[in-house]
Amino acid sequence: MTIRHASDQDLDHLDEVLVALRAIPGLRERRRGNFSKGSKAFLHFHEDTGRYYADVRLTDRFERMPVTSRDERAMFLKRVRAAAADVQSV
Repeated sequence: MTIRHASDQDLDHLDEVLVALRAIPGLRERRRGNFSKGSKAFLHFHEDTGRYYADVRLTDRFERMPVTSRDERAMFLKRVRAAAADVQSV
């Protein structure tokens, strides 16, 4: 696997996800595609051979989640919304 941080061109493919993330209270986009929650890094994106992944801090560690398909994106956003609503996990 030759995974790398997502470029601006990669993030163009994830624009729908970025729009949804920007609407979640408690998240702040520090740079395009890089979000924090409170003072901690919360999520960022990667690309590998046309597939997209998000590293997201759902607990005290980052977890890699696929975000290429519509179903993957829906599950990702559901989990991110739940984690963002949990003010204790900052």
